[in-house]
Amino acid sequence: MEKSKVLIIGGTGYLGKRLVKASLALGHETYVLHRPEIGVDIEKVQMLLSFKEQGAKLVSGSFNDYQSLVNAVKLVDVVICAISGVHIRSHQILLQLKLVDAIKEAGNVKRFLPSEFGTDPAKMANAMEPGRVTFDDKMVVRKAIEDAGIPFTYVSANCFAGYFLGGLCQPGSILPSKDSVVLLGDGNPKAIYVDEDDIAMYTMKAINDPRTLNRTMYLRPPKNILSQREVVETWEKLIGKTLQKSSISKEEFLASMKEQNYAGQVGLTHYYHVCYEGCLTNFEIGNEGVEASQLYPEIKYTTVEEYLQRYL
Repeated sequence: MEKSKVLIIGGTGYLGKRLVKASLALGHETYVLHRPEIGVDIEKVQMLLSFKEQGAKLVSGSFNDYQSLVNAVKLVDVVICAISGVHIRSHQILLQLKLVDAIKEAGNVKRFLPSEFGTDPAKMANAMEPGRVTFDDKMVVRKAIEDAGIPFTYVSANCFAGYFLGGLCQPGSILPSKDSVVLLGDGNPKAIYVDEDDIAMYTMKAINDPRTLNRTMYLRPPKNILSQREVVETWEKLIGKTLQKSSISKEEFLASMKEQNYAGQVGLTHYYHVCYEGCLTNFEIGNEGVEASQLYPEIKYTTVEEYLQRYL
């Protein structure tokens, strides 16, 4: 496999740290942006130092210092942005647009992977407010990338397993109950759950692949395309017990959303589209997309059942 010089931005984050690990495991020359904005966050500083011990190179750079971004980008062939999406609205989009400008100016990047990794925003034109802001922002970044002529790969990783499987697809829960569960609607729309380490490995496999150039790569591991009800049944089989089930209707869910703060409403809108409408599985991957588990059958991905075993 061809080796690249890879810059990972957001390397101390939830997915970013896994991207660094996967990049090093595959033998890429791995650079991690060290942003002074992390200040005295000792855990992040120690994580950066541990990356260095494992062979990564730390590069100082800041979104507040445009030239430092350009200089960092000039060191590499591939840039991956994994800055968190929790900075709802303007913050994340402005950072990524700065990064797009820096990549365009540097002129040497063979592939850029922006911070996406969830639902494909191109399929969410009819998403509800306020959650649609996330998708709209990502489409603004995509337009900037494509207008600048920057070679790209978009990664649609669907549901992070830790957030969805841990709580049996119930918002606000990340540990599975051994007693009861609330089904969203009838619990039958299918979603797709992917182990976060697998997301990172599929992503790193794609960075040099001509088949993923200027395309969206969807992560759809076949055994992990399940409804909430099927996730619950998998858990029940593992614990040898049937959970007490209740359900929340679409109307009740939408009403409960209004009681949340803005960020909470954004997150619940995403749950609504995934769990009530089946937005992750209600379309075929067309010619503009590719599917990761078909491209890289050598990756032994973690199944839903295997993932849930950690909670026993």
